[in-house]
Amino acid sequence: MDYPGNLFVVAAPSGAGKSSLVKALMELDKQVQPSVSHTTRPPRGQEVHGREYFFVSAEEFDRMVLDSAFVEWANVHGHRYGTSKAGIEERIAQGADVILEIDFQGALQIKRIFANAVLVFILPPSWEELRSRLQRRGEDSADTIELRLANAAEEVAQAPNFDFVIINELFERALFDLKAIVHAQRLKFSAQRRARAATFQALHIP
Repeated sequence: MDYPGNLFVVAAPSGAGKSSLVKALMELDKQVQPSVSHTTRPPRGQEVHGREYFFVSAEEFDRMVLDSAFVEWANVHGHRYGTSKAGIEERIAQGADVILEIDFQGALQIKRIFANAVLVFILPPSWEELRSRLQRRGEDSADTIELRLANAAEEVAQAPNFDFVIINELFERALFDLKAIVHAQRLKFSAQRRARAATFQALHIP
């Protein structure tokens, strides 16, 4: 089904900088709205329920799975994450551009349901830099960092399945690239026809 809004899905290994890039994009472009996922993991740092994530119990997550409430859900680093289908549909039906930060499994699942979704993968410039960023973050134990690096090898191998790839070496350049993808998508013929249907009809463009 076509919607007037666009759906952007951003995935990356932990530490590649996707959260910082998406946050900066939304500060610059108010039309881009976040999709807030559900998760069974506990909050980190200053995270707030309903802002970064909906933090739910394993039992509540199970109930939502049984109710087919998620467009995708996955196990990531020992915790489950899910994206509400109704939440996405409501926003893009109103013409908003929605952006999701999820793992590659969820991104590929979403593409099968929302054919017009734009998949963006964020890569680190090197393994050494990825390790350094995870260590500087100071949120994970040494064992967890090693687990994240091991998982990253599987994750980056999925980059060929995405529409766009950004290498986050210089943050400002990577942010420019992400902005360019959003603007280019809005100008595609199919996206313009969805967003400006009345104009296309008035000009007799099929």
